[in-house]
Amino acid sequence: MLLWVGLGNPEPSQARHRHNIGFMALDAIVRRHGFSPWRSRYKGLVAEGSIAGVKVLALKPQTYMNGSGESVQPAAGFHKIPPGDIWAFHDELDLAPGKVRVKRGGGAAGHNGLRDMQRALGTPDFWRVRLGIGHPGHKDRVTGHVLGNFAKVDTWLEPLLDALAETAPLLATGKPEEFMTRIALLTQEAR
Repeated sequence: MLLWVGLGNPEPSQARHRHNIGFMALDAIVRRHGFSPWRSRYKGLVAEGSIAGVKVLALKPQTYMNGSGESVQPAAGFHKIPPGDIWAFHDELDLAPGKVRVKRGGGAAGHNGLRDMQRALGTPDFWRVRLGIGHPGHKDRVTGHVLGNFAKVDTWLEPLLDALAETAPLLATGKPEEFMTRIALLTQEAR
């Protein structure tokens, strides 16, 4: 079983924030692949399903970004899911809007959700699906940017979410390079 974690904040008023693109990605995947309805567990919302024959537990922590590990660790522990089978979908300032990169391990790069997952799991050795939201240009504007809503000019967002849902089988079957290539092809016109 894989644990796919969308990082975000639970307040309804924050649903369209750039910081919540991880939640948006999981919602698109869960819808497309006919997962169970969301239900409360592990201080989060979980939905279960199968993608390309692989069981996936989708988790949206409801602990706020800075406490994401408080939800991820109990879910991973209960299901005996090792860090190498955990995938965090999160916003990435250092990638252009709509760009996607996948990597295993590494630092948190200032991302509090990743930092808290590393703390709770005791290792940085989990997968990251980095979803580019772009950088506002100056560090003083970062907080307002990530905690601001996507704008009408962000026409790349919906095509990206559709592409993530369509290509999810490549992630589930351990083909991150093919996943990134396919997403780039599917979204090149939207950027």
